[in-house]
Amino acid sequence: MKEKILFIVNPISGHHDKSKFPSIVDNLIDKDKYDYTIKLTEYGGHAAELTKQAIADDYDIIVAVGGDGTINEVATNMIGARQTFAIVPYGSGNGLARHLHLPLKAKKVITEVINKGIKAKIDTATVNGVPYVSIAGVGFDAIIADYFARDPNRGFKTYFKLITEKYFKFKPEKYHIILDDKEEFDCEPLFISFANSNQFGFNAAVSPHASLNDGLLDVCIFKKPKLVAVPYVAERLMTQHIDRTKYVDIHRAKKINVIRPKEDYANIDGEAIMMTKDVTVEINPLSLNILLPENKNK
Repeated sequence: MKEKILFIVNPISGHHDKSKFPSIVDNLIDKDKYDYTIKLTEYGGHAAELTKQAIADDYDIIVAVGGDGTINEVATNMIGARQTFAIVPYGSGNGLARHLHLPLKAKKVITEVINKGIKAKIDTATVNGVPYVSIAGVGFDAIIADYFARDPNRGFKTYFKLITEKYFKFKPEKYHIILDDKEEFDCEPLFISFANSNQFGFNAAVSPHASLNDGLLDVCIFKKPKLVAVPYVAERLMTQHIDRTKYVDIHRAKKINVIRPKEDYANIDGEAIMMTKDVTVEINPLSLNILLPENKNK
């Protein structure tokens, strides 16, 4: 029996032309295996609505075609569902796709993942009940996420420009951290990432050895380096060696409580969301079905 597959396409994400995507699917998808439908998003939040409707309509596979925002919108509405999630990355950062070693070209995704891939399960997580798949955080990166969301220009250049502009004025605040209701300590970080996957995107690996199926979050506490050390830290981040420096401490936990001086933003898979002063982050083990390339269950 054929499986029903829905492609949810954000036509404007990442400023990539997706006008040829329907013909790519029609030419390459295994029609003996799938009956497919393609739907375009028309406004913010539409991908979530289409996902919920696809679950109600008993589709088997739901594919997010777009950038990290579209991917997060579809994936978080599939947590706990029987349906299988898949990704055709068309964004600028493509953090989750890179972690999963997915092809970054639509044609290869169709032929290698959609047609021949394997179904697996990965962890998801929540921040004060708000779900995410890849990385959440508090501190400087949450502030940058807020500015980035409001900037009309996308991509790595914009992200780097914002970091450069805001970095020197940022003053770390004191946080109290509790891991799994056992270990407690204070810190004054540049930012803290709660990493389920290994990177923000652009191959910037915040926690190079993070796993999507180990039932744990990597709690990455970044110290603010002095000006002369910034290029070195950036190079370590982009070469997946940041964990070998003195500027990050990585802990692992299932539950993290962060007590902050005041309410502030949290970065949840690239989206800045205002949160209460106290933040609770929790893992949700093996809660999302996902389609992966063969031998890439990470």
